Amino acid sequence: MSTDEMQLIMSDKCKSVLVDGYRFEVEIYRLDNQDQWTLEVVDFEEASYVWDDKFSSDQAALDVAVETLNNEGALGFMGKEQKP
Repeated sequence: MSTDEMQLIMSDKCKSVLVDGYRFEVEIYRLDNQDQWTLEVVDFEEASYVWDDKFSSDQAALDVAVETLNNEGALGFMGKEQKP
C-alpha cells in the first residue's frame, strides 16, 4: 500500500477545550495502517503543537492534552509570559 492510499483516521475524542479564556482544538489521529495515535493541539492563533510521542489509545492522548493544558495554563502552554 502506498502512502497515497493511506487514510487519516480522526478520533471521536477530538474536541475543543477552553483554558484560561483561550480556545484550543485537540486533534487526535492516526493512519489507517498504524495502531498508535498522534496528538496535536492548535491554539487560538492557529499555531500547531504536535507531540513527538505516539499514544496507544486516543483516550490516553486526550488525557495528556487536557492535563498538560490545565497544568501549564493557556499562556504557559503557548510559551508566552503572563502579563501582570
